[in-house]
Amino acid sequence: MIINYRWWGLKSSSMPSPLVNAQTTKAPRATDLGWAHGLMVNGDRQKIESKYCHKVILGGGISRLKQHLAGERGNISPCEKVSEEVKAQMQQHLGFKVLQRLKKHKESEKVKKPLISSMQGNEDGNNDDAQRSPNTTPLINHGRRRKKEGSEASSGKRKRHKKQNIMFATPVNQRPAFISQESLDHADMAVAKFMYDAGIPFSAANSLYFQLMADAIAEVGPGYKMPSYDSLRGNLLNKSVEETGELCLELRKSWEVTGCSVMADRWTDRAGRTVINFYVYSSKGTMFFKSVDASEISKSSEALFNLFDSIVHDVGLKNIVHFVTDTTPNYKAAGKMLMSKYKTLFWSASAAHCIDLMLEELGYMDEMKEVLSKAKRVCQFIYNNDWLLNLMRKRTGGRDIVRPAITRCITSILTLQSIMSLKDPLHQMFTSTIWMQSDLSKQRAGLDVTDIVVDPVFWSSCGHVLKVTKPLLTVLHVADSEERPSMGYIYHALEKAKADIASAFNNKESEYFSYLKVIDHIWEEEFHSPLHAAAYYLNPSIFYNPGFSTCKLIQKGLLDCIETLEPNLTAQDMITRQITFYEDAVGDFSRPVALRGRESLAPATWWSLYAADYPDLQRFAVRILSQTCSGTQCERNLSMFERTHLKKKNRLEHDRLDNLIFVHYNLRLQERQSAVNKSMAKVVQDPTCLEEMDIDVSEWVEDLSSLDGDGLGWMDVAMPTEAICVNNTRTMKVDNSNYSANEGSSDETNSSDRNDEL
Repeated sequence: MIINYRWWGLKSSSMPSPLVNAQTTKAPRATDLGWAHGLMVNGDRQKIESKYCHKVILGGGISRLKQHLAGERGNISPCEKVSEEVKAQMQQHLGFKVLQRLKKHKESEKVKKPLISSMQGNEDGNNDDAQRSPNTTPLINHGRRRKKEGSEASSGKRKRHKKQNIMFATPVNQRPAFISQESLDHADMAVAKFMYDAGIPFSAANSLYFQLMADAIAEVGPGYKMPSYDSLRGNLLNKSVEETGELCLELRKSWEVTGCSVMADRWTDRAGRTVINFYVYSSKGTMFFKSVDASEISKSSEALFNLFDSIVHDVGLKNIVHFVTDTTPNYKAAGKMLMSKYKTLFWSASAAHCIDLMLEELGYMDEMKEVLSKAKRVCQFIYNNDWLLNLMRKRTGGRDIVRPAITRCITSILTLQSIMSLKDPLHQMFTSTIWMQSDLSKQRAGLDVTDIVVDPVFWSSCGHVLKVTKPLLTVLHVADSEERPSMGYIYHALEKAKADIASAFNNKESEYFSYLKVIDHIWEEEFHSPLHAAAYYLNPSIFYNPGFSTCKLIQKGLLDCIETLEPNLTAQDMITRQITFYEDAVGDFSRPVALRGRESLAPATWWSLYAADYPDLQRFAVRILSQTCSGTQCERNLSMFERTHLKKKNRLEHDRLDNLIFVHYNLRLQERQSAVNKSMAKVVQDPTCLEEMDIDVSEWVEDLSSLDGDGLGWMDVAMPTEAICVNNTRTMKVDNSNYSANEGSSDETNSSDRNDEL
C-alpha cells in the first residue's frame, strides 16, 4: 500500500494573477500610510491593487487594503505575499486606532473576557508559569462595531455597520493591564481538560502550531466556534494538503540547482509490517514523499529495486545525486542495482545506521560487554524499586539514569555516559546509612549492585568504554545535523574520531588497535562512497586547513564523482581543468571575503558565491556539498501509519489518510527547518535523543527476576526523563505515545473502529 501526494492537485504559486493586466495608476498624494502599499485601478479609489499579491480590492478603499495587509479576517482574506515587517506595521497602525476608540467609549462599553497569548513571554521555554503575567498580554482582540474611516473625520455621529473582528498584535507599550489571573487560569484549565479528555500527548504542547492556534482564536474573539468533526476531516484537511503541497513544490524547484538525496527509512510497526518512508532531502529542506507497506517485498532485492526505481522516476532522475538506505543486504543490493542502471547517481548506506553498527560490534567485545552488563544490573535494580528510585532522584537532583535514544545501541552508550556522570551521587547513595539500614541492602541483588557501584575497576572500565564511543557519537551528531548538509563533513568527522580515540589511549596502538579495526571494517565495507571523498576535498573549510592531507582514496573518489555526476564529456574535461584554480586559490577564490568565508559559510554557499567564473565546476561542487549522508530522524506516528496500512479500507478513507500523513509529516519537517533557520537552538532536534520515537529501553529498567511485586505506580513515582513509566510488567512511553490504550490493539475490530473516526 502506497501513500503519496498527487502533485497535479496543486495550484501553482507561479500562475499569473488574472488581474495582472488591469490598468493601475499611482495612488494620489495622501497622508494615509496604506497608499504606500497599493495602486488604484483605473483611477478608482475604491478599487485598489495590492503591490504584493496583486489582488484587486473592490470596495472598502484604503481601509480594506490595510486590513488585507495586516492579516485581518472577516471582510477580506489576508495577503500571503506581504513581508512580516509591513504586516506588523499595518497591525500596529490598526491596533492604535482601536485602542483610541476603546478609550473614548470605555464608560459605555465594558470589555468582557479578553483573550490573551503568552507567546512573547515564553521565548526561552523555561519557568513558563512564572513568566506569564496578567500584565504582559501580546495579543488582544476586541469585538466592537467599527466605524468607517471617513466618518470619523467628517462627522461625530455614530453610524451602524456590520460587525467584524479587529485583529492585531498589541505592541509592547500598548498592552492592557486589565487581564485577571483568574481569566488566565481559566484558559489554561480549558486547554488542559481538552488534552486530558482527548488523550493528546503532552508533547503536543511543543508544536509550533499549538501557540499559533491560540493566537488565531484570540484574534477572532469571544464566541468563536471550533471546527467541526466533518470540517477537520474534509475541507480543512484538503486546504492543508494544498498549502503544504505548494510549499513542497518550492522545495522541488530547488532540486534542479542543488540536487537532492532520497532517503528510505525502514521500520517495523507493532503489527509486524515492514514500512518504508521515503523522504527527499535538499539544502532548502526535507519533505515527506511517500510511504510504502513493503512487508511482501522486503525479502527480495529485485522487488526492492523496482520500488526504488519507481521513486527515482517520481522524483526525477536528473535531480537525484544520492540514494540512502540502511545496510540490510537486500536493500544494499537494490541500491547497487539502482546505480548500475542509471550510472548518474550514488547509493550509500545511512551514516547513522553505520555508526550504530560500529557501536553494536564494539559492544560484543569482552570488556564492553561486561561493563554494559553491570551497568544494566544497576539500572534494573534501581528502577524496579520505587523507594530506591526516589532516593536516587533525591541524590541526583531529580536526574534520571536511563537516556532513551534513537537506537538500542545508542541508548546503551548514552545511559552508560549518564551513569558515569552520576558516579559520586550513586556511590554516596549505596554507602549511606539509610541504604545500609534498608531491607534491600541485605538482599542478594542489593549486595551485588552495591559491590558494582563501589568497585573502582567498574568505573575505570566505564571510562575506557566511553573513550571509544563518545567520538563516534560526535560523528553521529555531524551526520544527522539539521543545521547544514552533512556530506562535506562526514569523512573528516570519522577521521577525527579515530584520531581522538587513539589520543585518548595516549597513542598506544596496542590499546586502541582492536577498536579501530572494527570501525575501519564497517566504514570500508558498508559506508564509504566516492561522494564522501569528493565532498571532503571540495569543502573549503577542510581543504585549505593546514592539516589537510589527501590520498589515493580521495583522488579516486573525486574522479569517480566527476564521471558519474557529469555525463557530458566536455563538462568533465572542463571540471578537471578548473579544479586547479580551486587548489591554488586563484581568481575569486583568493578574494579576502572568500578567505574569510571558508569557515563561516556553508560549503555549497561558498561555491555559489565565489566560483561564478567556473560554472561547470561550481554546479558540480554545489550538487555534492548540498547532500546529506544520513536518513532523516523524523518521528513516526505509529497509530497513524498502522491505520493507513490496514487492508480493510474504502478508497475515500484511504485517500483521507494519505492526505493526513502527507500534511502531518511535512508540517513537522517544515517546523524543524524553520527552527534551524531561525537559530532556535532550544527547538532543534538532538539526533541521538528524539521525541516521539518508539524506543524500547526495557533491558535497562526491567528485570523480571528481581521484582518484589510492589510495582511502580505512575501516580506515586515521578516519571523518569523522556517520560518512561515502569511498572512490574512492562515499560511504557507515556508522554510520547500518539495513541490511547485501545488504539494500541492490533485487533481488526478496534482498527476498523478507528478508521470510522476518520
